[in-house]
Amino acid sequence: MNRAVPAARDRSAREPGATRAQTPGPRTPASAPGSPEPRTPRAPGSRAPRTDGGIGAWAELLRLPALFTVPGDALAGAAAAGARPGPRTLLAIGSSVCLYEAGMALNDWADRAEDAVERPHRPLPSGRIRPAAALTAAGALTGAGLALAAGAGRPALAVAAPLAATVWAYDLALKHTPAGPAAMAAARGLDLLLGAAATGGGTRAALPSAALLGSHTLAVTAVSRRETTGGSALAPLAALATTGALAGLAARRRNRLPAGRRAAAAPGLSGSTPAPGVTDALGAGLSAVYAATAARPYFHAALNPSPPLTQRAVGGGIRATIPLQAALAARSGAGATSLLIAALAPAGRWFARRTAMRKVSIT
Repeated sequence: MNRAVPAARDRSAREPGATRAQTPGPRTPASAPGSPEPRTPRAPGSRAPRTDGGIGAWAELLRLPALFTVPGDALAGAAAAGARPGPRTLLAIGSSVCLYEAGMALNDWADRAEDAVERPHRPLPSGRIRPAAALTAAGALTGAGLALAAGAGRPALAVAAPLAATVWAYDLALKHTPAGPAAMAAARGLDLLLGAAATGGGTRAALPSAALLGSHTLAVTAVSRRETTGGSALAPLAALATTGALAGLAARRRNRLPAGRRAAAAPGLSGSTPAPGVTDALGAGLSAVYAATAARPYFHAALNPSPPLTQRAVGGGIRATIPLQAALAARSGAGATSLLIAALAPAGRWFARRTAMRKVSIT
């Protein structure tokens, strides 16, 4: 997951989680796990802080603006499998979203003691959401994700189950180990394969696209491990090199289309794909957008690996996920699907600019 896929550390099965910018303000001290929450005096007529019910707090916990990076996994997987998106693809997207958000909630539950020291403004250490509520949400969302995958068919469930296991293993055990970035990369790759399995019934044709998306996630996650401390130019430089290589590979059209798409592309048949020249140009353009989105903040972080610039590099890497997904779809010859994925980027920016979302970072 994070989500992925579907996630500072990447916060899902999904994309890396990073420190979010918050408006300074008074906060109640964080309690030690299991101890009563401290109470602060309130002025007459003032309201007590809301817990477990504030929309803003749950939006922060679940990183709602980052959700726009999730649907492209399943859509790119469907394109790689040579199948048109359909109802089963929608079920795969729903499963991906649930598992991504489960990873977000579980991530903050697992990090609640660390966040109480380094990020006391977050929903759990600030007392706006109780740890038990976050853990319950993670479990419920995981169950919902697996149920939606089961609705998409047995092949989809066969991918969703290890995806869910990877999300939980990352948050609870692997995050702070050398295997952490690889686990996050595996989660994003599995998320793409989930779309392929749900739509086309198989995953073999989608393995190259999953590898490319996983490599991007690996680079972002490696950078995110230094987002609160900074001080390392190696990870941003490696991510910069990875971005250049991925942009070149994503711009190249696949030599062989999956059997289903080869049949659909036959002259005179319904569902013919756009002319190769059109999809080639589209793929090249989207690859360039991907490179521009990720490379500039990586470069700045390499020159000055301070925490703020490292956090910007992580955010840029997460935002670059959408144009990469779109480029992978175009690489598979699915021009319409690639445009649909690309449209998620401006939609995500509009959503993030809404008043209620301005304090919620994608990282």
